[in-house]
Amino acid sequence: MARIEPIVARLHNLHPRLIDLSLDRLQRLLAQLGHPEQRLPPVLHVAGTNGKGSTCAFLRAVGEAAGLRVHVYTSPHLVRFNERFRVAGQLVTDDMLANTLEGIEWANDGAPITVFEVITAAAFDLFANTPADLCVLEVGLGGRGDATNVITPAACAVTSISLDHCEMLGDTLALIAAEKAGIFKPGVPSVTGLQPAEAMAVLDAAGPVLARGRDWTIEPDGAGLRYEDAAGVLHLPPLGLPGAHQVDNAGIAVATLRAAGLGLPDTAFAGLARAEWPARLQRLTGAVAALAPGRTVLLDGGHNPGGGEVLAKYLAEWGPAHIIVGMKQAKDTAEFLRPLLPYAASLWAVAEPEQHLALPVEAIIAASGGIARPGPTVAEAMRALDGGPPRVLICGSLYLAGEVLKMDGTEPA
Repeated sequence: MARIEPIVARLHNLHPRLIDLSLDRLQRLLAQLGHPEQRLPPVLHVAGTNGKGSTCAFLRAVGEAAGLRVHVYTSPHLVRFNERFRVAGQLVTDDMLANTLEGIEWANDGAPITVFEVITAAAFDLFANTPADLCVLEVGLGGRGDATNVITPAACAVTSISLDHCEMLGDTLALIAAEKAGIFKPGVPSVTGLQPAEAMAVLDAAGPVLARGRDWTIEPDGAGLRYEDAAGVLHLPPLGLPGAHQVDNAGIAVATLRAAGLGLPDTAFAGLARAEWPARLQRLTGAVAALAPGRTVLLDGGHNPGGGEVLAKYLAEWGPAHIIVGMKQAKDTAEFLRPLLPYAASLWAVAEPEQHLALPVEAIIAASGGIARPGPTVAEAMRALDGGPPRVLICGSLYLAGEVLKMDGTEPA
C-alpha cells in the first residue's frame, strides 16, 4: 500500500470530484492504453441501488464452482484498496496494482480525470493482461454515465432500485431507474429482480428485460431454493449470504448467467452456497465482538432507505437488537432509521475518528427523533450495552463497516 496511496493522492488533484458522470475522459485514457476494455473475457455488468455487491459475489461463486477463472471489479473497498480488484480469482497484489496505476498515471499525462475513472481503467488494464474466462463488473454509480459503461457485456443485471444519490441520479424512482437502465445494450440480454412498479416500467421501456415473477422465479424449497425459467428448473442449495433479501440477488445472478449463454453445468450453481461478501450481515468474531461477551454481533453496510427496509425485515425474524448506527454525510438518515426503530432495544449514534465523511453523532440523534444515544464510538457503545437481547447490529455506512473490520481484526480475503 505504501506505493499505492501517494499515487491515488496525486490523482485526486486532477479532478475535484471522485465521480463525475461522463465517459469522455475515460475513453480518451483507454485509447492511450490501447483499449483494454475491448480485450476482456465475457463481461457481466451489474447495476442497482442495493444488492450489487452481493449479486457480484454470487456470480463469482458460481463461475468459480464451474472451474472458471473470474475477474471481479467492485467498489468501494472496506479495509484495503486492493479489495476492488480480484484478478483471475485472487485479490491484486500491491506491486501489480502500483505498477498498473503508475502506468496509467504516465499515460494520462496530467489530464483532468476522476479517481474512479483511473481506478476503472486500472481494472480494465489488469483484466485485459491476465487470462480469465469471465469478468464481473459492478457499476460505481448510476449506470448511463458510469465509468464502467464503456464495455459491451454478455449480459446486464439491475438489482433492487430505491432512492439514493438523488443529487446525482434524480429524486424519483423513475429517474434513478432510467440511469440504471443506461447499461442496457442492443442485443444484450438484461435481467432484473423484484422492483417497485415505477422503476419496473422504466426498465421495461428500456428493455427487453427478464424480470422475476414474469420470466423467471425463485422461491424457498425445503432447505434450499427452486429456480425456474424458460430453460428449465434448478434446485439450488441454501445461500452462503444470510437474509431473505439475498434470494432475489441470487436469482438475479442465476438468471444473468443463464441469459449470458455461458453453457455452465447445472452443478455449478451449487457455488451459491459458498458466496462470501463482507459487511453484509457478517458475524464478527474478533476484537469488536469481544467488547460485548455473550452477544452475537452482526455488521452490515446498509445505508439508504432501501437498505433500512431490508435490515428491518431481517430483524423481524432475528429479533430485537441493540443497533449501533454511523452514517455518511448526505444520506437520508431519518428514512434509513425509520423501519429499524421498532426493532431497536437500544439505538446508538457513532462516528469513528477515521470514518470518511462521517455524519456527526448529533445529526444522527436528531434524525432518530432524539431516540438514539451518543456512542460516540462503536467501542464505547458496545461497552455501554446493559441487558436486553443478546443481539447487536452495527450498520449505516460502508465506510463505518471498513473501520469496524479494522478494529475487529477481520480483513476481507
